Amino acid sequence: MKRRLITFEGIEGSGKTVVSREAHAALVRAGVSAALVREPGGTAVSEAIRTVLLDPARTEMAPRAELFLYLAARAQLVSEVIAPALAAGRSVVCDRYMDASVAYQGWARGLGEDLVERLNAAAVEGAVPDRTFVLDCPVGEGFARGPEKREADGVAVRDRLEREEAFFHEKVREGYLRLARREPGRIVVIDASRPLGDVLRAVLGNLEGLFHVSLNTDPI
Repeated sequence: MKRRLITFEGIEGSGKTVVSREAHAALVRAGVSAALVREPGGTAVSEAIRTVLLDPARTEMAPRAELFLYLAARAQLVSEVIAPALAAGRSVVCDRYMDASVAYQGWARGLGEDLVERLNAAAVEGAVPDRTFVLDCPVGEGFARGPEKREADGVAVRDRLEREEAFFHEKVREGYLRLARREPGRIVVIDASRPLGDVLRAVLGNLEGLFHVSLNTDPI
């Protein structure tokens, strides 16, 4: 069984964190040795950078500074976790990865997709995803079950990126869909406006062919 790097992307509230966690659990149950990580984060250095990036008080952060912080967190995660796992024959499931910078900073922030992709290449050192799932849903729907729901439940306030205007998040979604059209062999767009169980079944059905294993496609 070949090791694979699987990534999950999407706008805020798309369900990628839950789906990536459930997909990882399904792979492990099927006997696949796999690590689960998130971006930015996954190491002590990367988690410290995450705190700065998502701090709602950091409103002065320039787009290029934001990009380089994400790249630094990513480089550390690859060096410390992802590359060693892949070298040891383990698979990795990652909640956000290099495509997030293309969509958020390259397209939505206007820094340019080509620039971000060149810098990404230096940060990941060849650790490119074998399969990327973009969980796609309307921005309003994502926020209704993500940041807005958390605030309504009194769980947490919106982080710095979640506080951006709806137009920004529409651009992020557009950036992801542009990427998917450019790389249809790697990126799979999943309709995340459906119930969670349907979304997860679609993801696991795709992973069965990639890993050549039988997965429980009805875990939820």
